[in-house]
Order: sequence, then C-alpha cells, then structure tokens
Amino acid sequence: MTAVSHDRYEDSYLRKILRECKTIAMVGASANWNRPSYFAMKYLLDRGYRVIPVNPAAAGQEIMGQKVYASLAELPARADMVDIFRNSDAAGPITDDAIAHGAKVVWMQLGVVNEEAANRAEAAGLKVVMNRCPKIEHSRLAGTIEWHGIASGVISSRKRAL
Repeated sequence: MTAVSHDRYEDSYLRKILRECKTIAMVGASANWNRPSYFAMKYLLDRGYRVIPVNPAAAGQEIMGQKVYASLAELPARADMVDIFRNSDAAGPITDDAIAHGAKVVWMQLGVVNEEAANRAEAAGLKVVMNRCPKIEHSRLAGTIEWHGIASGVISSRKRAL
C-alpha cells in the first residue's frame, strides 16, 4: 500500500473511500440532536449509507431507528469504515478494534489525530483518514457543501455586526 500523507488528502483518495464504503460503524454516536455525531449520522443515513451506532452508554437503544451496540465486536455485520467520534487517545484502542473487526477504513473525526494508530492500521492494510469529517468531505466532493451552511455566510464563528 502506498504511504498516504495525513497532512493533506487527495480528493481521489477520499472519493474512493466514500464510494466503496457502504456500512459505517460510528463509534461515539450520540442521540443528542445537537452533537456533531448526530448531524453526521443523519447526513450519511440520508445519503444511503448504513450507519451502525456504537456507544456503550446507549447500547440496546436506538438512534435514528438504528440499534446501538456497545462495541465493534458486537456488530451484526462487518463495517467497511469505522468513524471515530472520540478523542485522539481513545482512537488508538478503537483502531485496534477496527483492525480486529476487519474494517477497510479507519476515519478519525475533526480534531482526532493518532499517528501511532494510523501506522498500525496502515500496516494491517486499512486506509486511514484523520482530522476530517466524512459528512463534510462527502458534501464538499458532491458540490453541495453550501447547502449545509458551510461557506455560505449563514453559519459563522464570527460575531455579526449589528
């Protein structure tokens, strides 16, 4: 497998992952409507992905009609991608679980970077994406990112002048 720079990803690399992955295990999925994982899960479900929420605190419950599992080991099917909505330290053990699970991709969310875990995953033949969101990358590559309030001037971190 060719080494991938995790500082910048080629669009073709991300596009291939998003086209080939059909089932996503979302570790750290939340039923709280104002959490980023909730928005990402809704977006991905709406785009035809099968998203399986993984959250030990909510195991047995449902998020958006999808049964929540406590761990990757308990999933009823193999996930193509493991999307990590946990911190960088937690990404290490989750990546190891993803390798054992047989996932093809480990995707670490915005702000989540773990080089050692990425090296282990790549050595096991998995593709890795760090510090990115599949929802944002999917909508960017589809040319619809402005529909979600990003780069539209609707959502901003800047205080508006009165």
